[in-house]
Amino acid sequence: MNNIPTISFKSSEGATDIEFLHLSELFSRIINSPNHNPRRPHRLTFFALLIVTEGSGVHQIDLKKYAIHKGSVLKIAKGQVHAFQEDLQYDGYLVVFTEDFVLKYFSKSTIKFISHLYNYHISDPMVEDSPFNDSFLEQVTRELKGNSKYAQKEIIAKMLELYLLRLERQAHSTRVEKFNNNYHSIFIKFKNLVEHNFAKTRNVKDYAKHLSISAKHLNVVVRDVTLNTAKSFIDQYVILEIKRAILSSDTSLKEIAYQIGFDEVTNFTKFFKKHTGFSPKEFKSTL
Repeated sequence: MNNIPTISFKSSEGATDIEFLHLSELFSRIINSPNHNPRRPHRLTFFALLIVTEGSGVHQIDLKKYAIHKGSVLKIAKGQVHAFQEDLQYDGYLVVFTEDFVLKYFSKSTIKFISHLYNYHISDPMVEDSPFNDSFLEQVTRELKGNSKYAQKEIIAKMLELYLLRLERQAHSTRVEKFNNNYHSIFIKFKNLVEHNFAKTRNVKDYAKHLSISAKHLNVVVRDVTLNTAKSFIDQYVILEIKRAILSSDTSLKEIAYQIGFDEVTNFTKFFKKHTGFSPKEFKSTL
């Protein structure tokens, strides 16, 4: 949606794929970037890990507020919308890295396990009381401050890869392990297509055609991964985008309806009420 700022990866050090930011440094950048306020909802084009080292507070991801404290880790996937609280009462780090970084440095088997980064629709972003945070941050900091730059990116990548795997194990994310490898690959492609084309079509057959498979097979794949039909997945993603748009701007509901791909506001209202139990206007009034 055009109403939600999209933030691309930009490192102050000139890096193009990964950066470790202390939260104080992140917020100091606001002075130099007046057009980006991390306390307002914004969409990421990269992955992020919010690691809390002291204090407590809340963090918003896709309309939901998560209570966080020392030891908490929030996994924020590419494409998700998030926002920091107004008055930060906690300290920590934000680790940001691109999909290209993951594909280049992580093993294929690891990518299958790090469920939330690619399957955030069906997994919880929160990891409570991680015992791995201090050692991970200490090792990475030591590596970044070291004199030798030889294979530094590869070493940091393996540290991050191991850390993510440990987080997944702690969170008991075992469902991804059961995925049929071929189904998992198809689902990721389907998910990406939905995210880019949801305003153009909500028809399962259109997505199946893009993937060169039957609509029946696509349903089998999506059910295996999400326990829901392909149509349900598409509709729930559209609902999420509508809520994101309503939450993040003063754009009229009529304009939002057209941006989402509805020709008639009445159809837009019926669709939203069918899936949420209330109208877009009623939802907006509760914000």
